[in-house]
Amino acid sequence: MDMNYYDHGTPAERWERARQFFDAKDYAGAARVLDGLVEEVPEQTGPRLLLARSYYHSAQLRRAEAELRIIVERDPVEQYARLMLGRTLERQGRHEEAEPHMRLASALAGDFGEL
Repeated sequence: MDMNYYDHGTPAERWERARQFFDAKDYAGAARVLDGLVEEVPEQTGPRLLLARSYYHSAQLRRAEAELRIIVERDPVEQYARLMLGRTLERQGRHEEAEPHMRLASALAGDFGEL
């Protein structure tokens, strides 16, 4: 497949292409499209969050962590990003680091069980 395929089209077309790759479980393909899109629109949370999810599902955990940290730094109450960051850290065996993110994600979701 031509390398330009991943970068071709408007941001909206690339967003749709990335969603199609992600939905087809081609997480590496989705990440290739999203990487350029995130560079182009770094302020948008949606593409960055999908990029982090693509990295997570393709076991690129350090990359997922980096993208998620950017999101939660910008928006500390972004519940799903907090949850994903906690899961990403857990998957790396970093349970102590993950715990505060998991607790905050639960609180933001309205689950005040063990606070």
